[in-house]
Amino acid sequence: MKIISEEQIRASFNQEDALEMLREGFRAFSAGQVQLPPAQQFMFRDATGDCCIKSAWKEGSSSFCVKISTGFYQNPSRGLPSNDGLNMVLSAETGQPLALLDDHGWLTGVRTALAGRIAAELLLPEKVDRIAIFGTGLQAELQLRQLVELTACRNIIVWGRSESALSGFRERLSDENLSLITTLSAEECARNASVIVTATPSATPLVRAEWVRPGTHITAVGADSPGKQELDAAILTAAACILVDSASQCGAYGELSHLQEEHRAGSKVIELGSLLTDNAQYVRRDTDITVADLTGLGVQDAQISASILKQFSL
Repeated sequence: MKIISEEQIRASFNQEDALEMLREGFRAFSAGQVQLPPAQQFMFRDATGDCCIKSAWKEGSSSFCVKISTGFYQNPSRGLPSNDGLNMVLSAETGQPLALLDDHGWLTGVRTALAGRIAAELLLPEKVDRIAIFGTGLQAELQLRQLVELTACRNIIVWGRSESALSGFRERLSDENLSLITTLSAEECARNASVIVTATPSATPLVRAEWVRPGTHITAVGADSPGKQELDAAILTAAACILVDSASQCGAYGELSHLQEEHRAGSKVIELGSLLTDNAQYVRRDTDITVADLTGLGVQDAQISASILKQFSL
């Protein structure tokens, strides 16, 4: 078994290949061509931490993947990163381990950000004049970097829970040519934004429906386990399209899970893989509010890991 370090993974990473592999994985999942066991969730409330174990095999693939991802949110005060983890890739032909991707959670962060990019490619409003980011961690940073590649908008506002966290975020983004302001006010952040991204471990809604203007697109990636919620459920009620990575998983613990059944039944809920296959299912209108509810799928880990293995001829 080959052990591949985070440094090797970053150096060999091919974003275009990873994007195409992820699109292929989403399409296969929505077509019923992926074995995806239920995610295992551990909650460490005293340590303000969680651990998620996800696995998947896409039919026809020569390998399958088991991913362990952790989030311990008091770690920065200890001088440690909030997120960590690794991916184990095994042969789907012999069952033998092929590689351990010792990425320390970097691939999980990247595949989540790329899923946000894929959703944005499908749902972004025609004109983007302000991007609002909720969160100051790695995922918030990666989501913003993808949006900067996709749009000409450089008018950015970022919400965080402390001035020190916001200062650190601003410093990390100093390599981008952005007009970036920061705020401790969630309302100030959300109002007048064309695109909103929420990337926090919040257990209570951060974005209220009355702050979201018509025509806004929202990508929510923080509610990836039970007990988390970033959006007021009324936002989903008002949405013309709710794009989900998995209807069942989002219905269990994503933002979709906070929408009452009577509202959920009448909502335009579409799986990402399904819309990629047939984009005529939803056509954005100028005043539509759209939401991408992304809880993270094991097939994303399998596909991005397979993309890395290509670079090492494994």
